[in-house]
Amino acid sequence: MIEIKHARKEQAADIARLIMTAMTDDCCLYFCGVGHGLEDFHRMMTMLVEREDSQYSYLNTLAAMDGERLVGIAVSYDGGRLHELRQAFVQAAKECFGMDHSGMDDETQGGELYLDSLAVAPDYRRQGIAQRLLKATKEKADGMGLPCVGLLVDKGNPVGEALYASVGFRYVNDSQWGGHPMKHLVL
Repeated sequence: MIEIKHARKEQAADIARLIMTAMTDDCCLYFCGVGHGLEDFHRMMTMLVEREDSQYSYLNTLAAMDGERLVGIAVSYDGGRLHELRQAFVQAAKECFGMDHSGMDDETQGGELYLDSLAVAPDYRRQGIAQRLLKATKEKADGMGLPCVGLLVDKGNPVGEALYASVGFRYVNDSQWGGHPMKHLVL
């Protein structure tokens, strides 16, 4: 029986792995730069998940649990706090990799709970867990008094787009992030 719960700090390493799944290996390698690998990036992301002032914080994470096993995550935060929350990532990338990502495009704005990362462990996919995490994220937005959940989906990801549409997300406009053409969707 899968339960959706608030994530815990001690789950940071597993949460970081699932965030990296959502980001894709190419994206992770881009952020850590030449001479660093996925394990280096995982160490940095684990540290960011453990923090309370990071966009990737365990405090911003809903966890799909199968007993004691973390099998899915939805990381979301108030879009109006993007710049404040992103500072932890920018600083960590400078310290860990010598990379300056301070000029990164904004992926969200105020007025929405931004769904930053959604991922389900491969052996748990196609069981409705992602849909449950999305619905729980909408409940989180409602509880925070935010009118909608927003996200960006890569235009080259029709499977992801179909998942979001299946729970009621609708297209708002085109966007660009990380050099990729994206669609901004809201629920």
